[in-house]
Amino acid sequence: MPEANPREIEAFLAEAFPQIADLNLRVEQAGGRKARVRMPIGEDNLRPGGTVSGPTLFWLADLGLYIAVLADLGTEAAAMAVTANATVNFLSKPERADLIADVRLMKLGRRLAVGEVAIYSEGKDDMVAHITGSYALPPAKTG
Repeated sequence: MPEANPREIEAFLAEAFPQIADLNLRVEQAGGRKARVRMPIGEDNLRPGGTVSGPTLFWLADLGLYIAVLADLGTEAAAMAVTANATVNFLSKPERADLIADVRLMKLGRRLAVGEVAIYSEGKDDMVAHITGSYALPPAKTG
């Protein structure tokens, strides 16, 4: 199975999604049904009161799941994978610091990937959000 390493995934994301280039995301780990993604937090990610917005947390979790799938299946095979389901539990107020998403795929089948994401504010032990989600995978190419 063709896997992709963190630098290959970052290059793929920069090409496929140029609108996210300014976010300075960093894929710190990817492969073996796991991923770790770091997202610097700026003013655009904050809501009134100075906390990181819920959409920012969800977006990072969704992208983290996609990255874990890309890492294990390869960017060519998994590029067209799409979110099928997600449940978000907001657990504590995120600090204005880099967010770190630790991703674990619990199932990676032929048509579906299911995983969970734990998001932390850098330097803090308490999880700020826990997300479970699934990705519908494109049919495998034959021939």
